[in-house]
Amino acid sequence: MASRPFDVTIIGGGIVGLATAMEMAQRHPRLGLLVLEKEKEIALHQTGHNSGVIHSGIYYRPGSIKAETCVTGRKALIEFCDAEGIPYDLCGKVIVATSEEELPRLEELCRRGSANGVQGLEMIGPERLKEIEPHAYGIKALHAPSTGIIDFPRVAHAYAGRIRRRGGEIRTSQEVKKIMSADGGLVLETSSAEFRSKYLINCAGLFSDRVAKMVSGRSEGEPESDLRIIPFRGEYYMIVPERRSLVRGLIYPVADPRFPFLGVHFTRTIHGEVEAGPNAVLALAREGYQKTDFTGKYWRTGFGEMHRSFSKPAFVKALQRLLPEIKAEDLVPGGAGVRAQAVSGTGALLDDFVIKESANAIHVLNAPSPGATSSIAIGRAIVEMATKSFSLNS
Repeated sequence: MASRPFDVTIIGGGIVGLATAMEMAQRHPRLGLLVLEKEKEIALHQTGHNSGVIHSGIYYRPGSIKAETCVTGRKALIEFCDAEGIPYDLCGKVIVATSEEELPRLEELCRRGSANGVQGLEMIGPERLKEIEPHAYGIKALHAPSTGIIDFPRVAHAYAGRIRRRGGEIRTSQEVKKIMSADGGLVLETSSAEFRSKYLINCAGLFSDRVAKMVSGRSEGEPESDLRIIPFRGEYYMIVPERRSLVRGLIYPVADPRFPFLGVHFTRTIHGEVEAGPNAVLALAREGYQKTDFTGKYWRTGFGEMHRSFSKPAFVKALQRLLPEIKAEDLVPGGAGVRAQAVSGTGALLDDFVIKESANAIHVLNAPSPGATSSIAIGRAIVEMATKSFSLNS
């Protein structure tokens, strides 16, 4: 059954798709705007399966899209939450070096963060570390007081509220099966309906590469044909309530800059719980939230992640580098999330956000962490691109 035609359709009801729709509805209020989400509710996948960290912008290469959108997006996110009455906590974070070998990487993170304009960064010694996180161990640490925690699904639902108030439509249970060119626009066939749209913005997350390939008539400016989404599953343990006092805020190891993963860490959530993790292991399924849905045959670090996935003692040992007092009995199984990570045809992990254009369409092909923190800034960049590419009038 065909519906009325729309000017712009956004595929994907996660936080990036919703932020883009919110910005589109604000900037172009007279356009017919539609968001299609394949699940029964919005924000169920990456948005609803993360630890809720408001990143400050330390890790990302200066000048990269990640660096620029994280810093500006964090500011916009906090302003949005203040306006909407959404609680958050700028509890701060320490990135802790536990060996001399990690110190050069810690210094590089400090350099990157400073270059990116992160406020309040401070290199600290063991004494100051004990003041901030009394139970953490480290020979040196980087303190980032502007890092915080939040409930991102709640943020996403607030985005959706603004979209609807500004006249946009959000349709759930609408999995896009086929996209065809017709009369200068597009026809989108879903699991239960058909939609006509002049333009398309692909924010399908774990399925963004597949949606890009559905767009017919791609020639000049088409998305990279060899780019693929590789799903990584992150597993968490939760610290039992009586031991949550071991962690005041966020405690992270020094990340290896060659990989887009931050290592096992401790995160206090906005709801008062404390997560430990995640392991990042390859998932066999794009929505593979179960332990059996992955393979670890991917780079050298993947074997360590896989070992920790099956061995709680190995997981605990990794955590004890940062928090020596933590014990196996302090941890109970928590949730899992699946992260959409783009990989090139040569197998290289794409470090930065990737947004491509094709005929009548824009494709967000890589927007992992800090995608949620950056969501408003990413949405604004996409709408700016769409305004020019689609020649949109307000």
